[in-house]
Amino acid sequence: MKNSSEHPVLTKEQIDSVLALYSKGQYQEAIDKIKVLNEKYPNVPLLFNLIGACYKALGKLEESIQMYKAAVHIKPDYAEAHNNLGTVFKDLNHLDDAFKCFKKAISLKPDYVDANYNLAIMYQELGQFQDSVKSFLRAISLNPNFADAYINLSISLRELGNIDDAIKNLETAISINPNFAEAHNNLGSCLQELGQFNTAIKSLETAISIQPNLAEAHNNLGFVYFKKYDKVNAIKLYKKAISIQPSLAEAHDNLGTSLKAIGQLDKALESYEEAISINPDLDYLLGSKLGTKMNLCLWTNLLIDLKEVIIKTNTSEPSVTPFDLMGLADDPKIQRKASEIYSSKKHPKSYTLKNIKPYPKHKKIRIGYFSGDFREHPVSYLTAGLYELHNREHFEVHAFSLGPDTSDEMNLRIKAGVDHFHDVRNNSDKKIAVLARSLEIDIAVDLAGYTAESRTDVFAMSAAPIQLSYIGFLGTMGADYYDYLIADPIMIPEKNKKDYSEKIVYLPNFQVNDSKDSPSEITLTRKELGLPEKGFVFCCFNNTYKFTPTVFDSWARILKQVEGSVLIIYASNESSKANLVKEIALREIDPSRLIFGGRLVRPEYLARYKAADLFLDTTPYNAGTTASDALRMGLPVLTCIGKSYSARMGASILSSLNLPELITTTSKEYEALAIELATNPEKFKKLKDKLTSNLSTAPLFDTPLFTKNIESAYTTMYERHRQGLEADHIYV
Repeated sequence: MKNSSEHPVLTKEQIDSVLALYSKGQYQEAIDKIKVLNEKYPNVPLLFNLIGACYKALGKLEESIQMYKAAVHIKPDYAEAHNNLGTVFKDLNHLDDAFKCFKKAISLKPDYVDANYNLAIMYQELGQFQDSVKSFLRAISLNPNFADAYINLSISLRELGNIDDAIKNLETAISINPNFAEAHNNLGSCLQELGQFNTAIKSLETAISIQPNLAEAHNNLGFVYFKKYDKVNAIKLYKKAISIQPSLAEAHDNLGTSLKAIGQLDKALESYEEAISINPDLDYLLGSKLGTKMNLCLWTNLLIDLKEVIIKTNTSEPSVTPFDLMGLADDPKIQRKASEIYSSKKHPKSYTLKNIKPYPKHKKIRIGYFSGDFREHPVSYLTAGLYELHNREHFEVHAFSLGPDTSDEMNLRIKAGVDHFHDVRNNSDKKIAVLARSLEIDIAVDLAGYTAESRTDVFAMSAAPIQLSYIGFLGTMGADYYDYLIADPIMIPEKNKKDYSEKIVYLPNFQVNDSKDSPSEITLTRKELGLPEKGFVFCCFNNTYKFTPTVFDSWARILKQVEGSVLIIYASNESSKANLVKEIALREIDPSRLIFGGRLVRPEYLARYKAADLFLDTTPYNAGTTASDALRMGLPVLTCIGKSYSARMGASILSSLNLPELITTTSKEYEALAIELATNPEKFKKLKDKLTSNLSTAPLFDTPLFTKNIESAYTTMYERHRQGLEADHIYV
């Protein structure tokens, strides 16, 4: 403004008096003073900018906007006012207007640090991380000591999978301000992600020592202890985080997961419900609640919750993990969608490592099996024989162990049965991928998928030039860094190939089994198992999360029609037992006919099958290991085939044993056949005799044949890769 008698100049003392009130938080007093000054100085943009800041501080955003607009109306090149106006538009979620303001401020004043930083934050919040990185770097180039910019830059880099550079920027922020608790907290979180748990703990403890009431640091430290299998300390830290900040939904969510892991499902459900009451849109929270209710056989509002999950999944919202959805929805399309959302959100393709250059042709194809379950676990009971029987003239077998080193019988057998056993549980994902590359593993086989102890990010970094999923997770991974999925024509009919992101390897039969796993020679009497001396015994030893109200309806109708029959099942906790007793009574069945079998050591677990007459499968998540265990013990398994991968497993297993007569297609058929077998002794005996006869000749328990078939598939995919061809469906 010109200095004239008509337009007196605002003095420095007058400006300082307003700023003093603002800095003390006396915003209304500052506004009153500015209004007085405005009467004498009606066209000073600085005053409108200051009064806009006061209104913003008071939460009067519309008034703030009017004042900032007045400032830029008087002075169109007022970069600070454009920037400040952008911050208010951002608070009001008027994002287009906010972008325009920040960009206008930068165009007027390219070296304006705050405007570049605010623009970067906008890009970050919209998920445009590449653009946010550029803007953060611009702000840092203008102010190399801008610690906040380094922290937020690290967040965007981490979202892009560049965790090493994220860590470098956090270390820079700490070098600028060693007492920056948030930087230590974020560094600890990054180090945890790399599997560097001890250094992560040090960083998080530093954050807490600087700022004892930083709830996020307690929550993150709890997560590190959870990953270290120390659930007791994890729970203590989550509870501490909640005591500091009861509204921290993530801590309630994490507490629920830890409680679930130690079997306290009722308390876990309470934690999930508390988290939902705070933030119902927290990623995967609804699915965690629903999965816990399924474990508890608590089916109230199940259809309502499931409908919400399906709607959210169809609109690409991360509401349910692929694993939790498996027992709820028999729809391969929605299952693929859930996997794609999960992989892009939790395990996006990583560019941390360079593309793998073609390896020289190896004399033996190098197979790497990755699992957290190389111990007494269903996956190992199925696969142990496969590792041993691989043709060592053509294959070199590596096991990458991601889980605890138990040194139990199965763990020791697998160590002896592979050529190289790599205990990598304490390694970062990057270090595991680098190791696999250094060993020039040709084919990496993920035996975990989206289950416990999985390390999907190892595959996201490309541990091998060929990567595939098998047996641990029964569905598509939904990620383009998996080339193949092992199946058979029953698991995935030709018409359903489009519902899987991988190319399908069609083996004659899907499930590997261990020929050495001979039937238990122990005999347990009905009395020892709590069963009545007489009457037909139905059983199901699947996990309770596979039980649905529809399946339970069928079981009740079957019991009602078969006089004197009982159903023995396994439930891992007292609440699920109580809920199932209540549910069977609601279906007008005497609860005494529902018998709960306890957890048994494997020989006794197998022997228990000999005391039952018919295994009733669940749907849409069929029996897997439990089905083949039952059949091995001579117990027929009745299944109902569905549409999705996990809903067709029972049919695949029965077909591999040449028992298609035990595959039904509807609940009505399933119930009718169960009733007929239980009430027609002659038909039932013929079926059992056929099962016994088939055990020694059918493909299901022929491990050498299965090994030969999967080796044929491995060879085909390897040769295609050597020829520079893309992955394609393989038929063995």
